[in-house]
Amino acid sequence: MTINVKSAAQISLVLAATIAFVTAIAHLSCIWLGEACYSAQMAPEVIIESAQQGTWLAPIGTVLAASIFVIIGLYNLSAAQILRPLPLYIFANYFIAAMCIIRGILPLQLWLRKPERVSEEALIAGLMWLATGVLILSGHCEMRRQQRKAR
Repeated sequence: MTINVKSAAQISLVLAATIAFVTAIAHLSCIWLGEACYSAQMAPEVIIESAQQGTWLAPIGTVLAASIFVIIGLYNLSAAQILRPLPLYIFANYFIAAMCIIRGILPLQLWLRKPERVSEEALIAGLMWLATGVLILSGHCEMRRQQRKAR
């Protein structure tokens, strides 16, 4: 059995898009599930307090954060050639991959230096960010290589 390299690249980008969409849904669930959900998802204290007090900061911030994840997912699907190319999709996917990798490395390097300062949840979240960034970068680079080769 052989694996089509283009298909493997598309799979990694679709997987990254799925992670982004699921993350958006998870964020939005906090609006309905309330303060406990914000706490479980390690939201900043100001957001948790907003949810407790019923102010608009928590839901508006949640919708904005979820929107960012939806946009990330759409850019990944664009790079996978499932959607038409979005504006600046090449730059955007490299940028998104870099941000995910940096976000993933930050808790990992802190855990290596001062493990008592990093919770298990933060470490797992960091590793997920790192894996997602690697999926995006590897999938996007392979899709670009395949496009150049096809020309």
